Amino acid sequence: MTTDQVAGHGSQASGIRLLGWGILAILAAFLVNNVMNVGYGTPALMPALTGGAEGAFVPIAIYAASLLLCVVYVFSSKSTVLRTDAARLHRFNLYFIRGCFWAVLFVGVVDAAIAQLRVENMLTLLFSEETSRALGRSAYVGPYVHMPLVALGFVVALFTRTLGFTWLTLLIVLAELIIVFLRFVFSYEQALMGDLVRYWYAALFLFASAYTLFDEGHVRVDVFYAGFSTRKRGFINAWGSLLLGISTCAVILAIGLNGKTAIINAPVANFEITQTGAVGMFIKYQMAAFLAVFAISMIIQFVSYLFEAVADYRDEPGRREHKPIAH
Repeated sequence: MTTDQVAGHGSQASGIRLLGWGILAILAAFLVNNVMNVGYGTPALMPALTGGAEGAFVPIAIYAASLLLCVVYVFSSKSTVLRTDAARLHRFNLYFIRGCFWAVLFVGVVDAAIAQLRVENMLTLLFSEETSRALGRSAYVGPYVHMPLVALGFVVALFTRTLGFTWLTLLIVLAELIIVFLRFVFSYEQALMGDLVRYWYAALFLFASAYTLFDEGHVRVDVFYAGFSTRKRGFINAWGSLLLGISTCAVILAIGLNGKTAIINAPVANFEITQTGAVGMFIKYQMAAFLAVFAISMIIQFVSYLFEAVADYRDEPGRREHKPIAH
């Protein structure tokens, strides 16, 4: 296929590109509006559309601007082929996931250390009385300890290329080994140890899901798929991405981020901690946020997957070879 033909294929795919980037534009607007709603009290989109809500123009303006940017991008890059868009989205997702992995590594190590010092009443040896008391409150640790570490994680992710799956798995094994060693050799155990393992386990499985989709590593209950042609697989994957993948993740976000009392918003806004309280780690609110990270990264990856699937259906060049796993 010549360069002109490839460009022609990109122009003809404007509709599917508008759909994919439109989904991401709505996702971005939804997340921005969620922050505005929870943090600053602006109304959600539906109350704004029905009228009567103070500040109704804010969510409408956010969605309109986001969709406008989507349209401008798509029509200003008509020659861009679907696989190029898919690759760009995947690269962004790699950075996003990589940043999340570094963040949970830094937060896990630092918070576990603070919790250990707090349990053993050793904070005052390193910090002033006022700081030691503050480090016993999640409302202080969350914004002033965790958030800078999360930001550091995303900065470090700019200069690294590893996703960290292997290293995080190794750290989980080491943490479990330390728990067993301390419990059975020294009869010593603290709640923070189990908190750290659960924290890293949750991050490993929820953050790795998007890359697993890219690598065709998810379990596929396959009766007919392995025998389909490339075009048929593309057709199935495109509709599956829209009707099953993106819709499921959208429901997670719609329920989890539906106002200040929603199951993701509430723990995050209040820096919620576990029932172990002061003797454990202050990371429960982040584990609630992991659900949002999972849904966001999966939607981005599903849009990338959608672009690739449609490119496969259209028999565009540059297809990645996969080895479907039947189960």
